[in-house]
Amino acid sequence: MQQKGTIQIIEWEDLDKRKFYSLGVFMTMTTRLTVYPASLIRTLLQVQRGKALYTGTLDAFCKILRAEGLRGLYRGFMVSTFTLVSGQAYITTYELVRKYASHYSPSNTVKSLVAGGAASLVAQTITVPIDVVSQQLMMQGQGEHLTRFKVKAPAAASSSSKRGRFSFGQTRDIVVQICAADGFRGFYRGYVASLLTYIPNSALWWPFYHFYSERLSNLAPSNCPELMVLAVAGPMAAATASTITNPMDVVRARVQVEGRSSVIDTFKQLLAEEGARGMTKGLSARIIAAMPTSVLIVVGYESLKRLSLRADLVESRHW
Repeated sequence: MQQKGTIQIIEWEDLDKRKFYSLGVFMTMTTRLTVYPASLIRTLLQVQRGKALYTGTLDAFCKILRAEGLRGLYRGFMVSTFTLVSGQAYITTYELVRKYASHYSPSNTVKSLVAGGAASLVAQTITVPIDVVSQQLMMQGQGEHLTRFKVKAPAAASSSSKRGRFSFGQTRDIVVQICAADGFRGFYRGYVASLLTYIPNSALWWPFYHFYSERLSNLAPSNCPELMVLAVAGPMAAATASTITNPMDVVRARVQVEGRSSVIDTFKQLLAEEGARGMTKGLSARIIAAMPTSVLIVVGYESLKRLSLRADLVESRHW
């Protein structure tokens, strides 16, 4: 019988890799589709000066929905779907580095910290160019005055196919303008800021996730499903990591959208103009995005790992 308070962690060698990757693509896409509106709102809130455009998360949601409809909440989404590649790179790196780190330390915290940071480094190298383009598309519409790049006004469209071509045309406009203004380096603007944001965020999320999992497992009734405990631990870890790393996330958004080159200068300007409160900009939207994302990731990822177990281990793991 499993000891109370002990969470069974499925390791890389326990998985059927073919099942793992095929199911993983579906999980990543579902998660991205669910939380994208909150990510868009977070970016708009972080880039605006003071409360010039929106007073908060709910105000932004209502104004965008009223002015642009549901499509306004998914500006740039098609470009962001390319992050499916980085999602698979992330989970592969995490599992492989975790396995490698186990040769040097038996501590679950150490393994999670090192693996989470390494996974984020690999994923951000793939993700940053995608984010740079998708964030510029997010800023079109009500936030277009906050960015250097503008898409061409659409010609009168009479069919959904024209709307589809326009969506592709917007992406092409942004890509061409970034190339003309900054060259290839423009697609990695904010790369350092992204690493300074997401490596700590990822490195913190995993240890906090396992920490909260163990504590909640000790408090939960003995018949409580393990997956339920993990689904609560994930959002708690997300809220903790997001709060700690939010100041750098604000800086990252401004560097990428406004075309700044210095992380330090951007940080100093933000602090001078908006004080310590400026460091919390978009935090509620970030937590709103991060918490359900964590539920989806935890339930999806833990379910994915259990569904991907090698046939000889299926009976040994409990949900």
